[in-house]
Amino acid sequence: MEELLVAASGLLLLWLLLVLLLWRSRALAAREALRLLPDLVRLVRRLAADRSLPRGLRLRLWVLLAYLLSPLDLVPDVVPVLGYADDVVVVAWALRAVVRRAGGDALARHWPGSPAGLAVVTRLAGLRPTADGGPPG
Repeated sequence: MEELLVAASGLLLLWLLLVLLLWRSRALAAREALRLLPDLVRLVRRLAADRSLPRGLRLRLWVLLAYLLSPLDLVPDVVPVLGYADDVVVVAWALRAVVRRAGGDALARHWPGSPAGLAVVTRLAGLRPTADGGPPG
């Protein structure tokens, strides 16, 4: 039981650190993230189904989708704001890794939301948007 408590504390600490890093980098405001979550889930599903991406990358995206759809979270979704914030942190972390390998073109090709949302996701993924607000090519 003690090992479980230590592991849970470590995960909570890691989650808090990731939230702090995202907040400090001004990559994403919590309100923007919560509005973008449905589009992000669709983006991840579309990227995971894209056969032009490497198989390992697609597998990671399917695991991410399974985590997002799973009723088990680091912080339960019934906790106001924080319940969904952990999902945002996990998506941001995974998205940065995926976009670094797949490129900004894949992000733009599969983005289901608005251009303003794409600009936020581009920042979230660690890319610098072009003059028109889209991801770099």
